Amino acid sequence: MDDDIESINVVPLVDVMLVLLTIVLTTATFVATGRIPVDLAQSTKAATAAAEPVVITLTRDLRLYVNDQPAEHLSAALAGLSPAQAVAVRADGALALTHLVDLVDRIKALGFERVALEVKRP
Repeated sequence: MDDDIESINVVPLVDVMLVLLTIVLTTATFVATGRIPVDLAQSTKAATAAAEPVVITLTRDLRLYVNDQPAEHLSAALAGLSPAQAVAVRADGALALTHLVDLVDRIKALGFERVALEVKRP
């Protein structure tokens, strides 16, 4: 039995590599899209934040999030924070201005004075 191997079958190797590639791409997609989808308004004169603020997000369908965690009541979500804490408001650009003003008013009524709007630069 002196059968010489003339070629190597690479089909199983390619199959394994494609499965590994699929796993990597699926995992990378979940990691990259872990944030709440909000289409921010644009501003050319936006300032950068000096400290890490509490981020309050208002989505297009009026769902409220505090630091990317769903929040039913704004006052309960901000209860343990100091009023000196900076607050950044992320609101979908398609929202009516009345929803944004109402949210900022509610935040200021809780004693927070350092409230800023988060926008994206063009």
